[in-house]
Amino acid sequence: MIQNKKNLKQKKASLEVVKPIKTKPYNDIDLNNWKLYENIKTGTWWEFPAREKKNGHSYDYHGNYIPQIATQLIERYTKQNDIILDLFFGSGTTGIEAKNQNRRCIGVELKQEMVDYVAQKFNPKELVVDVNIIQGDSASIDIKEKIKARLEIMGRQNAQLLVLHPPYDDIIKFSNMKEDLSNCATTEEFYDLFQKVAKNGYDLLEQNRFAALIIGDKYANSRYISLGFECQKRMEELGFITKAVIVKNITGNEKAKGKTANLWRYRALNGGFNIFEHEYIMIFQKTKLKKVKK
Repeated sequence: MIQNKKNLKQKKASLEVVKPIKTKPYNDIDLNNWKLYENIKTGTWWEFPAREKKNGHSYDYHGNYIPQIATQLIERYTKQNDIILDLFFGSGTTGIEAKNQNRRCIGVELKQEMVDYVAQKFNPKELVVDVNIIQGDSASIDIKEKIKARLEIMGRQNAQLLVLHPPYDDIIKFSNMKEDLSNCATTEEFYDLFQKVAKNGYDLLEQNRFAALIIGDKYANSRYISLGFECQKRMEELGFITKAVIVKNITGNEKAKGKTANLWRYRALNGGFNIFEHEYIMIFQKTKLKKVKK
């Protein structure tokens, strides 16, 4: 009798219908097996022990964001072969991680010397098939046509994820070029120029897909200036909706402040402010807002 029950149980198990893979239109995460994705962060506090320096990544450019952020964003908000548009390409973190995860990338970088330098991180085939780097001003009108031309070559009309990691106003000067957001005469001018970049990104992003803004705040003239939340406001003015505001711990990721911790502590005590230990990762979606019923 016991053996018969065991055989019946095994037979029923063999007849069970295997659940189909259940994914969202914007990623490859199987929601029927959601417990397997422990590596994907879903909270609003992100902390990483150290910067990733493998799989093509290195800390060769002051001001680039850590690769683990790219890893999280790409796996959470894209599918394989999707195209990620990075309008502040810098040292190519987004492009390297896109290639690592079988995605593609179009990056726009203002400085020609950076374009030439980053291009050396990819082989000639990758620079045609996987990672397209454009030298240009991401706030300009003509950059959209250049990006559209690259999208067409890559077989798409729009990008599937937008990544924005602008300078944090004038905290770090990246060049002497007037188009560089780090050279804006005022913080208000910085906001306006950032919004032009974000507008180009909005227009080139596929409907219902996501955008990520990586940004920190600043102190100036003895006051705290919330760069992140003003840029969030500018994104929403364009038509994005905010999906999440993530606080990322930057302790240990900053070379300068790490080496001069005592000096910064003295300045904080003397000036009545607190030392920055965080930056923001803000997630947005390009979607049509539903009218609220009265």
